[in-house]
Amino acid sequence: MLKGMKRLFGAQDMTTGSPAAAMLLFSIPMLLGNFAQTLYGTVNAIIVGKCLGDSALAAVGICQPIQFLFFVFFMTIGTGVTVMVAQYFGAKEYKRLSECIGSSFTLIAAATVLIMCCAPLSGTILKLINTPPEIYDMTRDFLFVMFIGCMGSGFYNIISGILRGLGDAFFPLIVLLISVVLQVALDLLVILVFGWGLVGMGIVTAFSQLVSAIACLIKVAHLKGVVKIKRETLKPKKEMVMQIMRLGLPAGISQGIMSLSFVFVQSFMNAMGPFIITCMTSVMRVDQFAMLPNMAFNTAASTFTGQNIGANKMERVKKGGQAVVLMGFVAAVVIVALLLIFGKSFISMFTDTQDVIQLGNRMLWIMSLGYIANSFMQTYGGIMRGAGDTIATMWITIISNVILRVPLVYVWVRLSRSAKWPNGNPDSIYASMAIVGTVGAIMTFLYFRTGRWKSKGVIKRSEKAVEFAPTD
Repeated sequence: MLKGMKRLFGAQDMTTGSPAAAMLLFSIPMLLGNFAQTLYGTVNAIIVGKCLGDSALAAVGICQPIQFLFFVFFMTIGTGVTVMVAQYFGAKEYKRLSECIGSSFTLIAAATVLIMCCAPLSGTILKLINTPPEIYDMTRDFLFVMFIGCMGSGFYNIISGILRGLGDAFFPLIVLLISVVLQVALDLLVILVFGWGLVGMGIVTAFSQLVSAIACLIKVAHLKGVVKIKRETLKPKKEMVMQIMRLGLPAGISQGIMSLSFVFVQSFMNAMGPFIITCMTSVMRVDQFAMLPNMAFNTAASTFTGQNIGANKMERVKKGGQAVVLMGFVAAVVIVALLLIFGKSFISMFTDTQDVIQLGNRMLWIMSLGYIANSFMQTYGGIMRGAGDTIATMWITIISNVILRVPLVYVWVRLSRSAKWPNGNPDSIYASMAIVGTVGAIMTFLYFRTGRWKSKGVIKRSEKAVEFAPTD
């Protein structure tokens, strides 16, 4: 038993054994880890909403897409590093794997400094997106703290991504569980006892993530026989930096564009007033939970594909891909059923205002139309990313989120204005999300069928890859 537990808390070779079992074994701790992280955000929202009021909850909701936009720098590096780590590990090229990790540390340090320098611009950013005057001050202060404290978040996401690229999803899970307990306890302390409000919550978040990053770094440093962190490997290698950016930059651009489109949508929400902002914040918290299975299967597909392409086992990529697509579809059907049945109960966890609960439930019904399509987009996208093809998903994101989402929301909101909704009906915004997600899923599937993603790996070989189809 101890031997089995030790095996779980280390680098996992996903190039042998049952592909479906390997994917499921990796997905479960990923799902639990994502759940723990989202649970912390949800508990935070409950604490803020119940202890500090709807205005504070709205302030947190406004900051979320902005944080996501600026943290794209971390995602850019993380995507490239995770793909490279998985492929080098699958190919047993441990020296290059260590050099990749060392180069990523230099990149993440530079990104951290850049984001911290944006803190003085917090107020300007909030004014640009029509933040209501009554919640401007508290929103600005909270955003400032999140910018200043971004170091822990950056390093934690990169280092935990390295562990996942090595097939270890259990250790990041344990770190997350401990971190969640620590953060909730400290949040209650700084809000209820010290009275520090949202600023105190931001400080707690930054501190807890820094502790998590240090714990994951210690774990990586002790992976003997796989990773060697020493002066030689910590020096940034131009080849590695360029490869990380080649793989990560398209993914970063994708996330940045998606974030900008959400900020664009947020500006319409903000113009509708604090009531709609509070409703949106509650709905998006539920949406985060609904997306957890897709996120877990996306990462599992990416890691599995990366390791097996590194090992030149394309037949396993085919079998594993079929398994993860099916798992994602089944999970999405269950999620949609839960939202349709228990939508009001989920929204009521964040607020006692009946009007918010009623409107939030309707928004969940509208959004649920896109969850099944999104499951296909995430699983197929994960396979392509693990293979090293991040450019295709970038163009799909540009088409769906810029060419389609922006004009669709703009026109639909303007056309939906009425005496009841002078600044536009919020239903139009959530319906556009479902439409955009479905179109993105269709484009992802069509590109996936071309098979062009198979030749984008870090490790080039002349062998012809076997044909891949999503179903037999």
